[in-house]
Amino acid sequence: MFPGDWTEGLARLFGESIAVVDEASGERISYRALAWRAGACAAALAELGVRRTNLNEPGPRVAVLAKNRVEHLELLFACGRLGALFLPINWRLAEPEVGYILDDATPSVLFYDDAFAEVAQRLAAARGLRALSLDADLPRLTKSRGAAPSVPQAALIDDDAWIVLYTSGTTGYPKGALIPYRQVAYNALNTGIALDLTSKDKTVSYTPLFHTGGLHVLTTPLLLKGGTVILADGFEPERFLRLNAAERCTLLFGVPTTFEMMAASATFGSVDLSSLRLALCGGAPCPLSLIERYTARGIVFKQGYGLTEVGPNVLNLNAEDVVKKAGSAGRPNLFISARVVDADGRTVTGAGRGELCLGGPCVCLGYWNKPEATRASFTADGLFKTGDVVEVDAEGYLSIVDRAKDMFISGGENVYPAEVEKVLADHPAVRAAAVVGIADARWGEVGRAYLEVRSGQSVEVAEVVRFARGRLASYKVPKEVLVVDELPKNPSGKVQKHLLSREVRA
Repeated sequence: MFPGDWTEGLARLFGESIAVVDEASGERISYRALAWRAGACAAALAELGVRRTNLNEPGPRVAVLAKNRVEHLELLFACGRLGALFLPINWRLAEPEVGYILDDATPSVLFYDDAFAEVAQRLAAARGLRALSLDADLPRLTKSRGAAPSVPQAALIDDDAWIVLYTSGTTGYPKGALIPYRQVAYNALNTGIALDLTSKDKTVSYTPLFHTGGLHVLTTPLLLKGGTVILADGFEPERFLRLNAAERCTLLFGVPTTFEMMAASATFGSVDLSSLRLALCGGAPCPLSLIERYTARGIVFKQGYGLTEVGPNVLNLNAEDVVKKAGSAGRPNLFISARVVDADGRTVTGAGRGELCLGGPCVCLGYWNKPEATRASFTADGLFKTGDVVEVDAEGYLSIVDRAKDMFISGGENVYPAEVEKVLADHPAVRAAAVVGIADARWGEVGRAYLEVRSGQSVEVAEVVRFARGRLASYKVPKEVLVVDELPKNPSGKVQKHLLSREVRA
């Protein structure tokens, strides 16, 4: 059995070493203090009636509507102590969207920070849900717990659900992925092995903690190894670079959008990043030109791959392969099994292209309250169907081509938008690109590209088309090119293509 609450064991191992730094307050929290806080939260939740009572059913849900703060981690491990499910909610959602998640997950309690007090209280009142402030109520409930709050560890098995992470919902209502204890543990093990993590490692975690990237790319793996996580509220490139330098961070995680913003900032060329031993990029395929800019600064830049349902650290590219395999996401991590399946359902052997299917202890349990979606997401022999198309080379390295559902067919040829987007993003005036298929009387479908231009620059559409023609087959070159002020993105930095037409109309 994996311990639900890691913090007591971590406190024994790492004691007064710093586990978490709160950027906003400057507070530096040791592993021993984190264990006390998690225990105090567990005791407070137990008094509120939050405890798993039926071992045949998932535990009660504890929802959190708040920006990055240490209480997320306290409540995460408190839920692990009690057998409850931690439910961090995307605070960027509109009020009806948050309401949908509350109605779907039916939590026992909703914690919120001051920034979302009105919304949380209004939604809770409409549902008869207990709503508590992280800034006022939680300190009141925990401050008198004494030196060692005593709440016994609930009986758990590896397959029990610990976290509900609602997917970004780029194509409709979000689904709550049920993350078991085994996924969190094995993802941390995979990450520690692949990245050679130690207790000396540090990172700034700015991606939202309602997202697998915020929780599990580096945060939980670093805690498992006794490292330090600096929790930051939001991303601003100049501030982020300075914070990394001041804290002497060794690891840098981001998505292509944030890495591009850092590289474009005035600080990038001069800030001291000598402590960094690794930059890890995920969330979307990365333009080669961006990889080259970080490599030129002497930073090992690795493109990774993962997803909420199987954990964010699925593939790994070894440091010695970063340059020669630039653009690849690498090969499966230790506790990951992978199979690539072509359009006819046959397993790809050797080099080829197809949908990536994954197995092993990192795979989620399915989706909360969505049995049909759960069944549809697995192969007959239990592998998770990612929906992502990959290219496998002769040595078994995987490159992410695109989401299978994003592919369109032009004149009988398959076009994968991500492949085109990477080329367009290599244009010196283009910050980011998004490509979608649109109807065409002659070819069936053709590409339409949306371009976000770098600050202070302009772009000629005809010149961009010429640039693409020199690098892509003609059927892949977009037939329409539109320049937008900014591409709509979700909190993880992924472009939300279903909003593009709405943005253009606006």
